[in-house]
Amino acid sequence: MVYFSLIGVAAFVLALITLGVKIVPQSMSWVIERFGGYHTTWEVGFHIMIPFIDRIAKRVSLKESLFDYEPQPVITRDNVTMLVDSVVFYQIVDPKLYTYGVDNPKLAIDKLTTTTLRNVIGDLELDETLTSRDTINGRLRSILDDATDAWGIKVNRVEVKNIDPPDTIKDAMEKQMRAERERRASILGAEGEKQAAILKAEGEKQARILEAEARKEAAIREAEGEASAITAVQRATAEGLAMIKSVVGAEGALKLKGFEAFEKAADGNATKIIIPSDIQNLAGIVAGLSELKSR
Repeated sequence: MVYFSLIGVAAFVLALITLGVKIVPQSMSWVIERFGGYHTTWEVGFHIMIPFIDRIAKRVSLKESLFDYEPQPVITRDNVTMLVDSVVFYQIVDPKLYTYGVDNPKLAIDKLTTTTLRNVIGDLELDETLTSRDTINGRLRSILDDATDAWGIKVNRVEVKNIDPPDTIKDAMEKQMRAERERRASILGAEGEKQAAILKAEGEKQARILEAEARKEAAIREAEGEASAITAVQRATAEGLAMIKSVVGAEGALKLKGFEAFEKAADGNATKIIIPSDIQNLAGIVAGLSELKSR
């Protein structure tokens, strides 16, 4: 009888020990109460709990979580009502505060996010709201993170997923964007025509400059050619006069000049020319010189 009693006691003690052995998994924390009050927080690993005295008040996940809220109606500073959809990424950093700091943490964050979103966007106009998502996200995160410190929650990021203005505003924005695109197209077309006109004028200017340079160069070359021809004729004439002068003397040279004057006076039209005898003699001498030179 005593033997069976000892077995029963041993089985009871073994059952108590089995019930008291607890293992906390990774990324979890357990909040333990003793006699109804907070006792300790168990981190990952092996722990012993006293049955009927200690109890697990809350199992808290330390992983990053998110709240995806339904679109909320908000009003901008210029009285435009639109729907804004946001996502909050948060993480529990103090399991004790998370357990005892607020009755319903998810509902509290939901309501806090809604009111904060309305306050932030209420300070902005429509155009600022549509173009300042980073600013809105930063302000929301800062305000929510400060407010949730007392709940043991850290808000890591807040993202505005979608901003949906009314249909009338969408139509007005579409017309504005269409007008802006047309204005930019007109400006680009005008700029293109302006550049084309400038390039055409520059091309015509360069063509006229090159044409003038060509005419100038041609005139210079022509003048140089004529000057060279005149120089050659004058040189030949001077050499001829020098040769005649060396043969017949200065007086003969003068008479030869007179002969040339008679030749120009006749110009091929006179039928009869009377030449003085001295010039005739000189012409014979010239013919003789020419014959000697040809030999």
